[in-house]
Amino acid sequence: MHFYSKIIKSFFFICVSFQISAQKINTKEVARLENLAKQVTIIRDNWGIPHVYGKTDADAVFGLLYAQCEDDFKRIEMNYIEKLGRLSEIKGQSVLYNDLEIKLLIDVDEAKADYTKAPVWLKKLLNSYADAINFYLYKHPEVKPALLTHFEPWFPLLWTDGSIGAISTADLSTAELKAFYSGNNDKVAYVEREKYVQTGSNGFAFAPSKTADGNAILYINPHTTFYFRPEVQITSEEGLNVYGAVTWGQFFIYQGFNENCGWMHTSSNVDVADMYAEKIVNQKGKLFYEFDNKLLPVIEKEITINYTENGKLIPKKFKTYFTNNGPIMAKRDGKWISLKSNNRSMTSLIQSWVRTKSTNFDDYKKAMDLKANTSNNTVYADNKGNIAYWHGNFIPIRDKNLNWSKVIDGSISATQWKGLHDVNETVHIYNPVNGWLQNCNSTPFSVAGINSPKKADYIPYMAPDGENFRGINAVRIFSKGNNYTLDKVIADGYDSKLSIFEILIPSLVNVFEKNINVQSPEYTALKEPISILKYWDYYAKENSVATTLAVEWAYKLDPIILKAYIDEGELDQVENTKKFAKNATAAQMIPQLQAVLKDLESKFGRWQVAWGEINRFQRSSGAIDLKYDDSKPSIPIGYGPGSWGSLPSFKSSYQNNSKKRYGYNGNSFICAVEFGPKIKAKSLLAGGNSGDENSKHFTDQAEMYRKGQFKDVLFYKEDVTKNAEKTYHPGE
Repeated sequence: MHFYSKIIKSFFFICVSFQISAQKINTKEVARLENLAKQVTIIRDNWGIPHVYGKTDADAVFGLLYAQCEDDFKRIEMNYIEKLGRLSEIKGQSVLYNDLEIKLLIDVDEAKADYTKAPVWLKKLLNSYADAINFYLYKHPEVKPALLTHFEPWFPLLWTDGSIGAISTADLSTAELKAFYSGNNDKVAYVEREKYVQTGSNGFAFAPSKTADGNAILYINPHTTFYFRPEVQITSEEGLNVYGAVTWGQFFIYQGFNENCGWMHTSSNVDVADMYAEKIVNQKGKLFYEFDNKLLPVIEKEITINYTENGKLIPKKFKTYFTNNGPIMAKRDGKWISLKSNNRSMTSLIQSWVRTKSTNFDDYKKAMDLKANTSNNTVYADNKGNIAYWHGNFIPIRDKNLNWSKVIDGSISATQWKGLHDVNETVHIYNPVNGWLQNCNSTPFSVAGINSPKKADYIPYMAPDGENFRGINAVRIFSKGNNYTLDKVIADGYDSKLSIFEILIPSLVNVFEKNINVQSPEYTALKEPISILKYWDYYAKENSVATTLAVEWAYKLDPIILKAYIDEGELDQVENTKKFAKNATAAQMIPQLQAVLKDLESKFGRWQVAWGEINRFQRSSGAIDLKYDDSKPSIPIGYGPGSWGSLPSFKSSYQNNSKKRYGYNGNSFICAVEFGPKIKAKSLLAGGNSGDENSKHFTDQAEMYRKGQFKDVLFYKEDVTKNAEKTYHPGE
């Protein structure tokens, strides 16, 4: 998987001679910040969730970032160390080329320039972002940053989208980048960027025709690395009142709702970045690239990255290259490969903010018309009963006769982007007659069942995404559902059917019965586990031995059945699984099951291990790089990985030779909201809202998470006040 498709999972503090103390704030600045803090009130409710109230939007942003720092400053800092391309300064040479990739694709000077020309209202928000974090560090000298002792107001312009997938690099890998810029290109073969990992989210919307009270309902279910986003509310007297999940260090609600409407983002495979083969010419030691039969000089830029080694910072200089298409990122088949992308823009940050203040469907569509969301699909619902879906948003206009998932000729203007598609040209659907919408990082052509947009009506690069088993499961469920309430939506959202096994298990049984001699020891050893799987209902449950056998077995099969995202012309996960199951031999299925039985017997003394015994949730510390330990307390989790079709996703793995699997990704912030005369909503977090292991809100939702029991969202101030645990101004 690409290094930046998840939050950095490895983090540690080191004390080195180059680390400087927190910047001093002069008396005048302190007075200004103290006065600003007095304009902001933070109310922590009985779950530790911060409800921030300010006179202006900028006040609310100040309170939001201050509250985030209180809950988990280290995650805020790590996100910006990453976006600044400075991970090597704390982690050493191992991430040197990850930093180089960031510096090639996210330009600090461009972010600074955007800040200087930002509209007044946006500059106020950016200033409040920096003020809040710096004020927090001033008020908490005991907090020792790993690297960033002062935050600048242009930092958010490095990361203008709240997605967990930080950058778009088409099919180019960091390994190829390293090969090119280290001079070892001949030793690295092209390897397709990892697509065998199911990530992303579920978003569901229900129109009044499908709900019990005639109000639209939205289901928000991002699948991310645990603790990547906390739950918050920010309110101002300038029309801001928004609740939901915010990414650490960002000042806008990424997935959530206001009094009028709500939005859920799911990951998309829309083509938003392209690879170009360049024709490079060396003339008398100077490099040129060919474009429309002319030679243009290759732009050379020296980038210096500092990395730590033995307590010292060592500078590493790179001579990097750019053409009109973008930075050179790799070499394939003897040709330099450049990348055209849009990994940060002020317009994207503006869009991320203005959608949170949408008052109706038209407002939200105006936000979409900014066309700057490069990584996500959107599921929408509002208080007028509208539901809607957009597949992507930033989609360049290109030659529809080319396969844009491949490397394109960069030497001709015919392959250049020709602006952006209008939103009404992209794959979208408003108020389908079936009354529901779903997306599970899957094709938009099943988003409304039989009423979905038709694939033939759209250019392939707009929606190369295939179907997956969560999408299959969602369509099956919602095609039969009616009279939805919040509780019924939550119940359906927790449907744990592992629908891939409806294809794989019958194939396994068939192979076993046709190929294994009933008189053989092999048959005797496999008869009982095969029978358990044969008569299983395919639902993941805590007490299910079949779930354990099936999940462990599936991970040992051909990884093609895991392929989550596809390019134009490729088979999707469902088609690949059907093809595999149809043609599978005993050698492709039986030894894998035998290996599972052997592993379980080795670890537990028996193979009859219930899923909840092996599949665990553990949050023992607030570290970003969590260490899992069989000897420490953990709780059983009954649902399985979204890879195999379960709508609630809990991705777990073995850690440090552990006997048990520990979850690290999947359901994180989950929320169902009904847009009636008054907002009604319920939510749930993995573990709890605080990153402080000494806080009672560190794991106060863990048992609820296990059971899928949601808490009531406190949206209105009178309800927040009634359930207030602490009321204060930042800095108090």
